[in-house]
Amino acid sequence: MVRQWKPNVTVAAVIERDGRFLLVEERTDEGRRLNQPAGHLEAGESLCDAVVRETLEESGRRFVPEFLVGIYQWPRPQGDMTYLRFAFGGRDEGAIDGAALDQGIVGVVWLTIDALHASRARHRSPLVLECVEDWIAGRRFALDLIRHHHA
Repeated sequence: MVRQWKPNVTVAAVIERDGRFLLVEERTDEGRRLNQPAGHLEAGESLCDAVVRETLEESGRRFVPEFLVGIYQWPRPQGDMTYLRFAFGGRDEGAIDGAALDQGIVGVVWLTIDALHASRARHRSPLVLECVEDWIAGRRFALDLIRHHHA
């Protein structure tokens, strides 16, 4: 019998304000790392709902996805898992006062593209910079590309 393999499906929010990009600093097994607000798709959840939820949980900010920046497949160098990331761009509607951040999140930072390049060694994955560079390059795909069917 052939064992079925499945990637880990994740979402990420690419949010820009005045030339700076929203990132979260988080504690990981590899130390403190930088990432977009991102996380795993949960059972029964649409990709758009997932990115709204993850952005709120990790940054305390309201996010309205307006387009898909890209879809990224990344096998970790350790060989233990592959991520399939759906990165969304959209509108930041501001912070929610008193929002509790997920455990492991140290805080929120806004970085320029130059600061992102300079901090590359601290990125959670190479997808952090790649998603921002795709956003800067103008990659925008309509959300109706994604079809969610409810059970």
